[in-house]
Amino acid sequence: MHMMPDPQLLLQLVEMKMPFGKHKGAVLCDLPVSYLEWFQRKGFPEGRLGILLHTMYEIKLNGLEYLLNPLKNKLK
Repeated sequence: MHMMPDPQLLLQLVEMKMPFGKHKGAVLCDLPVSYLEWFQRKGFPEGRLGILLHTMYEIKLNGLEYLLNPLKNKLK
């Protein structure tokens, strides 16, 4: 079964900034893959942020970043 991505979730990936750590202040969709891979190894944070970071990891892992372009362009 294929689930449709939550549009609100995708929007948050291009709007929300990392609240802590080495990349504090960076928009989630701009986080480097290496940082997301580190979370994959260490464990994603609890709650909404963890869901968003894990989603961003999957998007980058599967080369689906183009899906975020229309949302990014809308914010400009």
